[in-house]
Amino acid sequence: MPKIKLPTKSPRIDMTPMVDTFCVILTFLMLTATMRQTEPANVDTPFSISEKPTPDFNTITFLVSADEKVFINMDNGPDTAWKFRPKILTEMGKRYGIEFTEAELREFEKYPSSMGVPIMKMKEFLAGKNIKDRNPFQVGIPTDSLDNQLAMWILCARQVNPNINACIKGDANAPFPAVKKVLDNLQDKKVNKFMLITSLEAIKINIDEIQQ
Repeated sequence: MPKIKLPTKSPRIDMTPMVDTFCVILTFLMLTATMRQTEPANVDTPFSISEKPTPDFNTITFLVSADEKVFINMDNGPDTAWKFRPKILTEMGKRYGIEFTEAELREFEKYPSSMGVPIMKMKEFLAGKNIKDRNPFQVGIPTDSLDNQLAMWILCARQVNPNINACIKGDANAPFPAVKKVLDNLQDKKVNKFMLITSLEAIKINIDEIQQ
């Protein structure tokens, strides 16, 4: 008897499960991710060819804007157990006679970008509900000789975290005296090593010259 040949069908790939999975993952990321908050001042960093990355932990960053304002930011430690940021604010409060509540310390801890708020206005800044409420207090950290709060921030940061590293992110058009104030305060607090944050300079490669 002749063999009966069953009709062959080309395989069909059903993409529905993969699309459903992708949509679930995308929805999860959109609901859990937080938008990166913009810096209080636009800083156009100078270019360099250095490829050394900025450390993720144990850093205090000084942002110097083109209009000579100084802002600071520091990390919270290698993991959530260290909680450097609220400890640093507590030390600053002790030096200026300000007692911060637990809620204010938590708000300071989770603030995602640099801040340039005089310590006497810090409570009002932390009480703000959004960027619009807080921006008026971002006038820069006082650096004058009568009230050098920048030096106190450096001192308190080093007391809480002796391994902290200084990073300076200055605008390419920032006047040198503004940057020198930061350097002088670092040296005054025995911080003689620091990093300059720059943008990686693009290098044009001439293929014809290489081949020759």
